[in-house]
Amino acid sequence: MDADEIKKIEEIFKHHIGLMSKEFQRKIEHQTEIISEDFQRKIEHQTGIISEDFQHKLDIVVEGHQMLSEKMDRVETSLGGRLDRVESRLDRVENKVDAVAADLSAHRKDTEAHGPVYRVKESGD
Repeated sequence: MDADEIKKIEEIFKHHIGLMSKEFQRKIEHQTEIISEDFQRKIEHQTGIISEDFQHKLDIVVEGHQMLSEKMDRVETSLGGRLDRVESRLDRVENKVDAVAADLSAHRKDTEAHGPVYRVKESGD
């Protein structure tokens, strides 16, 4: 083998290595795209699952708040009626206390007007 043949073999070898390198690079890029697309689909799927789970939990919280709101409305209605009755009773008690105070005031004036005739005597004197 002479130097020209070795040079041709080297050129052929370099040419084939270049072709193989390009093919290898193309296959790596293709596999990278496939892996990237698969990864993206998996991320979207997981994100969808997490989003649905969060929405479900949020729906439960909203339902709980609605139930509490309805219960508070019922309690407010019940207490409103009871407070009206208590207020009515307090008004009657206030009127009675005012009447007793007026009677006491009138009795005191009457007692002071008669002087020594109406004295309270202590027992045992």
